[in-house]
Amino acid sequence: MAACALAGCGALLAAGCSPPGGAGAGPSASPSASAASGSPASGASAGPSASASGPPAKGGVTVTGVIAKDLESPWGVAPLPDGNLLVASRDKGTISRVDVATGAVTAVGKVPGVAPGGEGGLLGLALSPSFAADRMVYAYFTTESDNRIARLRYDDKRPAGEQLGAPDTVFRGIPKGLIHNGGRIAFGPDKMLYAGTGETGEAGLAQDKKSLGGKILRMTPDGQPVHGNPEADSVVYSSGHRNVQGLAWDGDKRLWAAEFGQNTWDELNLIEPGGNYGWPEAEGIAGKPGLRDPVAVWKTDEASPSGIAWARGSVWMAGLKGQRLWRIPLAGATPVAPPEAFLEGEYGRLRTVVALGGDTLLLVTSETDGRGSPEAGDDRILTLTVR
Repeated sequence: MAACALAGCGALLAAGCSPPGGAGAGPSASPSASAASGSPASGASAGPSASASGPPAKGGVTVTGVIAKDLESPWGVAPLPDGNLLVASRDKGTISRVDVATGAVTAVGKVPGVAPGGEGGLLGLALSPSFAADRMVYAYFTTESDNRIARLRYDDKRPAGEQLGAPDTVFRGIPKGLIHNGGRIAFGPDKMLYAGTGETGEAGLAQDKKSLGGKILRMTPDGQPVHGNPEADSVVYSSGHRNVQGLAWDGDKRLWAAEFGQNTWDELNLIEPGGNYGWPEAEGIAGKPGLRDPVAVWKTDEASPSGIAWARGSVWMAGLKGQRLWRIPLAGATPVAPPEAFLEGEYGRLRTVVALGGDTLLLVTSETDGRGSPEAGDDRILTLTVR
């Protein structure tokens, strides 16, 4: 169960503080040192039990309820201001509204142009930072030609199934494939839009400066490059990623990202502007000059990470193949103890984690994505209390 590989005194340390992943972060920010070099080993000895400024070494997870069930290929989730949820179906290309009080699932509408196939389809969702005024929902999805991001006006006064306006494409041209389409989008503390992309199985795209594949992108809500990006005319924020499906900011506005490894190491990375995270030149901890090492790594059969969230001083990471929820307790950018696994095998493949504030998380299962073993009631959205 102690699946995180930790190097150097039993912990992978991201030395120094990183700049925030939000406003003011730019290429001039000081890069952190690489994680300690050396060959990582699964089940390495634990580091310190806790830090004075960090969370306890040991946490806990209690499943407090099932909000919804019988969902088909759920992927992105966007909590609404009223506490209810918008949920994307990857394979159906539809968005539904989930009433958290009753569990009722109501059709909102179909996103035009979605072309599901393999790991592609309707993926991440995010609400506009000005949602109260503009009612815009952002969606990342696969088309016949690319992956793109569009915004659609949500009008819940219209009849069920007809509540989405016409899509306004804000960004296009992200490469697509049967695998590794990335897909997670989120607005950061700076109110800019971030997107994790994949290299579509063509590893070279991650290092190709002319490609949007294998990158984390940062753009305005209108899809334009942001002041403070590493290159003034580019939305590329970081590179060298294999397939980013998890994005979250901690309490100090640092950006974290989870991504799939190939055969050996899945990764949790601390993202800094202009950082090169190594793929395909490195997988896991490499200690190579010019490449940033991950803060934590896992054997691929113990994780295959998708969504992540920040709560109670820890990053919480959903595992697909690993079928478990990982807790990574952090003091700043430094792990204070090895990650802990929870819910192993209890709910199958886990896709998305959403922080609702305080000690409450949402957890979305992914048993109907073609790679699971769905049972009656799958897929589900669970509520968790964590510590």
